[in-house]
Amino acid sequence: MSRSGAVTFKGAPMTLAGEAVAAGSPAPDFTCHYFEGGMKSLGLADVKGKPTILSVVPSLDTGVCATQTKTFNDKLSAMADKVNAVTISLDLPFAMNRFCGAESIKNLRVASDYQDRSFGNAFGTLIEELKILCRAVFVLDADGKVTYVEYVPEVTSEPDYAAAMSALESAAS
Repeated sequence: MSRSGAVTFKGAPMTLAGEAVAAGSPAPDFTCHYFEGGMKSLGLADVKGKPTILSVVPSLDTGVCATQTKTFNDKLSAMADKVNAVTISLDLPFAMNRFCGAESIKNLRVASDYQDRSFGNAFGTLIEELKILCRAVFVLDADGKVTYVEYVPEVTSEPDYAAAMSALESAAS
């Protein structure tokens, strides 16, 4: 299944692979990868147990994606031990680690969907024309139920940080 015109990229309509994830539904399973002393996998089972924010970006090498990651990192400082926070992109795990080191990102983990686009297809964020992820934010409760969804309509725009953080705070209380 594909969703034609689901988002725009610099004004051009783009097609997202997969179905849109809706608030109230169980989060789909996925497999992403990160590097921490070796290559490791991250999936839905790894984030259950705590409320989770999944911040999805096309690439940390772009200004808006860097801003989104740094903004969530700052906003999560008071909640870091009570929640899981993950930025997901198709950047390689090594590049993601370099970005986090250079930008002092400490309150969220980065995970890459580069191997098989598992997350992008499961959460409906893979842009078919560009083969990158769209900008989106998902909040899951401790049981893995989706409580908040934002597919940012224009990929080059920032998400609604206040709404996402409010949803995460509600899930954590």
